[in-house]
Amino acid sequence: MRSRRYVIASVLLGLAAACLSSAQAQASDKLPVVATFTILADFARNVGGNRVEVVTLVGPNGDAHVYQPTPSDAKKLGAARLILENGLGLEGWIDRLIKASGAKAPVIVTTKGIEPRELKEEGHIGADPHAWQSIANAKIYVANIRDGLIAADPEGADIYRANAAAYLAKLDALEAEVAAAIARIPPDRREIITTHDAFGYFGAAYDFRFIAPEGVSTETEASARDVAKIIRQIKAQKIPAVFLENITDPRLAQRIAEESGAKIGGALFSDALSPSDGPASTYIDMMRNNVKELAAALGT
Repeated sequence: MRSRRYVIASVLLGLAAACLSSAQAQASDKLPVVATFTILADFARNVGGNRVEVVTLVGPNGDAHVYQPTPSDAKKLGAARLILENGLGLEGWIDRLIKASGAKAPVIVTTKGIEPRELKEEGHIGADPHAWQSIANAKIYVANIRDGLIAADPEGADIYRANAAAYLAKLDALEAEVAAAIARIPPDRREIITTHDAFGYFGAAYDFRFIAPEGVSTETEASARDVAKIIRQIKAQKIPAVFLENITDPRLAQRIAEESGAKIGGALFSDALSPSDGPASTYIDMMRNNVKELAAALGT
């Protein structure tokens, strides 16, 4: 009896080892992709499907403007066969990190082909990096990621093209859904305060005006004079709402709301997705959440 139990145990251990070996082999067969932040990672997973293993440097609710890389980030880059970055000055740390990591993988600047908006900050004019806030631009991101995956893994070309086409169709539907929801908000109420200037592309696409007490980068803090000016502007123009963002300190928006009488809206997701159990764990969910919060606060 004891010998029989030993044989059964040995068989079970052998099966477990075989399953583990198979799972490891399948994982190793996947193309290792590094995305600098969560929105790019979501695009890459939709296009790459089961052929890719995507890891992210700046995680959920993280701020890529001020991120401080870690040694583990360099290790991730060193193991990558494709690196995805936003460009337009968002990740000021990425070039140094890639060099320090010794990474040899091709780097895809996912905003290639997008016409950047100009922003003036402290007298300097620069590019607005938040191009994903326009769904039309999101489609360009997806096409660039598709082409980068095909170049890195030609054998998967048909899969990447099919996945990209299916996801682009979802973005087409999302664009129509967002446009319809925004159309129900009266034009004279499409003016709000946010805690940093991340929604310019959204505003241009949907005839919204976003006023931010901070500049394009969260590294720039609003001065007392800036805050006072915005409070006066809210009162004079009867701006209806102040919105918080998931990557910024809520105290600034709360102070402005308290002193101006404007309504505090829900959280808008600007530079990062939420964790998987949050309301904006994918790009599509992020855009839906933001439009829902805007409509709710503006009385539609």
